[in-house]
Amino acid sequence: MNENVKNSSKKGKGGRPPKNNAAAYRYSVNFTATEHARFLSMFEQSGVQSMARFIAARVFGDEFRVVKIDRSAMEYVTKLTSLYAQFRAVGVNYNQVVKELHSNFSEKKALALLYKLEKATVELAETGKKILELSEEFKEKWLQK
Repeated sequence: MNENVKNSSKKGKGGRPPKNNAAAYRYSVNFTATEHARFLSMFEQSGVQSMARFIAARVFGDEFRVVKIDRSAMEYVTKLTSLYAQFRAVGVNYNQVVKELHSNFSEKKALALLYKLEKATVELAETGKKILELSEEFKEKWLQK
C-alpha cells in the first residue's frame, strides 16, 4: 500500500516547476489615446523585450535607456564590409594571376601583362584610399555624437 501512495503522488505531478518568486500581484492602468501612443513609443525606444518588465522598471525608477539605430550608418557599414570582402577577393585573384603569368607565358609577355596589372593595382589602391577617407569623414560627422 505504501508503494501505491508513492506512485500516485508522482503520477499526478507534471508541467513546469514552480518559480521561486512568482509575480502574483497585478495592476491595471488606463491610458488615453495620446498617452498610449506616448507609452508605446517609449517602450519601443527602450529595446526591452517584455512590456511588463518595461513597466516595472519605470515604476521602480530603473535607468531608462534609449537605443537608437541609425539605419543609414548601418547600411553604410554593411556595404563597406561587403566592399572589403571584394577587396580581399581581388588580392587573392591578384596572387593567382601573377603565378599563372610566370608559369604560362614567356618572360617578355609576362612582364608586359604585369605592367598592365600594376596600373590597375595602382588605381585600386587609390580607390581604397578614397574609401578610407570617406569612412573617416563619415565617422567624424555622424558617429561621434
